Amino acid sequence: MASGARIVYVVDADDGVRQALARLLHAAGLEARTCESVAALQRDTVGEAAACVVLDLSGSARLGETARAGLSGRAGTMPIIAMSALDDADTRRLARELGAQAFFRKPVDGAALVDAIAWATRTESVQPAR
Repeated sequence: MASGARIVYVVDADDGVRQALARLLHAAGLEARTCESVAALQRDTVGEAAACVVLDLSGSARLGETARAGLSGRAGTMPIIAMSALDDADTRRLARELGAQAFFRKPVDGAALVDAIAWATRTESVQPAR
């Protein structure tokens, strides 16, 4: 990926999910960086030309508070694509409250995720995942 490229941050507590999504995004021609938490995302986005955040909303009941607090400032200006193993009213409400551009239930369809990233970031150069 060229220097100065915009970055898609994948935030998920599960290392296997982070690695799989990073491979998918690389195959689609995107630069992916992974973080295990919103706090790590805040540390890693300093000075980066980030395109968006793919954020897992699954996990502890306190994630909503953590995400809202952690996605302020620099990280809060990036479009969010939310995903969760849960597809209930509370999780969808949290996605809306965070301003998510899209919400996916896990397991995420790779082509749909790449399309959502392209739409959320208005990126014309994203290649479909194969």
